[in-house]
Amino acid sequence: MKAAVIVFPGSNCDRDLAVAFRKAGFEVAMVWHKDSGLPQGTDIVAIPGGFSFGDYLRCGAIAGRSPVMTGVAAHVARGGYALGICNGFQVLCETGLLPGALMRNAGLKFICKPQALRVETGESAFTQDYAAGQEVTVPLAHHDGNYVIDPEGLAALTAEDRIAFRYLRNPNGSVDDIAGILSANRRVLGMMPHPERAIDPAHGGADGWPMFTGLCTALVAA
Repeated sequence: MKAAVIVFPGSNCDRDLAVAFRKAGFEVAMVWHKDSGLPQGTDIVAIPGGFSFGDYLRCGAIAGRSPVMTGVAAHVARGGYALGICNGFQVLCETGLLPGALMRNAGLKFICKPQALRVETGESAFTQDYAAGQEVTVPLAHHDGNYVIDPEGLAALTAEDRIAFRYLRNPNGSVDDIAGILSANRRVLGMMPHPERAIDPAHGGADGWPMFTGLCTALVAA
């Protein structure tokens, strides 16, 4: 199994993602944003958190137009898996690979804390090792995590069981308490909380670890 972790100027969670994937058994390639494609045989591409290009313009707007995103879009179009966390979620929305947008937190402050979430669906490779309705705690660290989408888009996400995670005690104003969503084919996940920072009890908790074990199981089976 091969994972590609994209690195932009300003990424700061790329190594955390690489550690999580390697621990789960993946071969990991770090891919610079100016590369035009992904390594051959990539099974999943991950876009990490951080502050790509200093969050100028809108968060993720410049990164979404980097050369590597052409390869990411082609990978997704072929049915490949993709994971965007925090700034990576913003990038996926900017490129249109996921619907909606991430706006400034309702309280206009940077939020950094452990955050309680509820797993809304187990019907995806990302969430299959969780139980629907399970409550987990995962670190949160963002300034622009307020997820917005029009009523028609929200209705589609709800009807198609594409809301992966919801906040308990919504910290940022996200519509319908949404913390993470899936693509229509359920192979792309974007989320604001950081599961890659919660894979070891020694670091404060391991509630993020089932995401990586679930991905491993799904890709081995495929």
